[in-house]
Amino acid sequence: MKEADFPIADAHQHFWDIQQNYHPWLRDEPPVPFRYGDYRKIRRRYLPADYLADVAPHQVVKTVYVEAEWDPADPIGETRYIERLRAETGFPTVMVAQAWLDREDCAAVLEQQSGFEFVRSIRHKPRANPSAANGEPGGMTDARWRNGFARLAPAGLRFDLQTPWWHLHEAAELARAFPDTTIILNHTGLPSDRSTGALAAWKQAIGTFAACPNAMIKISGLGQPGQAWTVESSRDIVLTAVETFGVERTMFASNFPVDSLCATFDTILTGFRQIVQGFADHEQRALFHYNAVRIYAME
Repeated sequence: MKEADFPIADAHQHFWDIQQNYHPWLRDEPPVPFRYGDYRKIRRRYLPADYLADVAPHQVVKTVYVEAEWDPADPIGETRYIERLRAETGFPTVMVAQAWLDREDCAAVLEQQSGFEFVRSIRHKPRANPSAANGEPGGMTDARWRNGFARLAPAGLRFDLQTPWWHLHEAAELARAFPDTTIILNHTGLPSDRSTGALAAWKQAIGTFAACPNAMIKISGLGQPGQAWTVESSRDIVLTAVETFGVERTMFASNFPVDSLCATFDTILTGFRQIVQGFADHEQRALFHYNAVRIYAME
């Protein structure tokens, strides 16, 4: 374990207290199907003190909290909770908040969310097909969902997109239709299938999306169920993502505590650093710190 020689801005992490607050996926039984398999280990309280223990001795100075599927009936409740955490602990720095773009209350919720000075972005996972073999249109093509999306830029909000790579052609069309809205792709486009054909299709899909100048990417979520997180299994994906989007539009992120199902924070961070060790110092600092600060306006 070796501390990074520059500060880290973690572009994607979560907190939760499931004894106090309702997160359906963390409290309801039975657990929902999850891409990492059994996730019971993280169905526990996870607060800033727990996160800081996980990241030690690395110098994480800023973080982006991403909505954690809080009770969908009360999206503002999560933001108020994070407001209290920030006041008590100084973490997180900024927030990606919850809003349901296709609901009747979308305009009112976005107005409230944008009123919190630390909210920078919105996440609403659009409906997705279960596999690339299903070619039906996904949720980003829905007119009502897009009407909600159109409200983001006027409210000064970015959008965090979590969708599997086989819907990225729709994301590219969305980015072209709304060039003033920054769209940040979560978890590297979810390249969970590591077969040669699937990775080739993933590479083509992220290339289509990256052609849009308002498209960004966060590299995280690279774990596989039942397998250890390794540099070898992640290297090609990481380098392809950086090459495709460019150093200036790419951010590294932990996705903790979710990715603790796959590896320790140190394993993931030092693994990412090992993969990009041949990059110039200023490029590494951009990937691990300055891009997140700039893209999420953390200063």
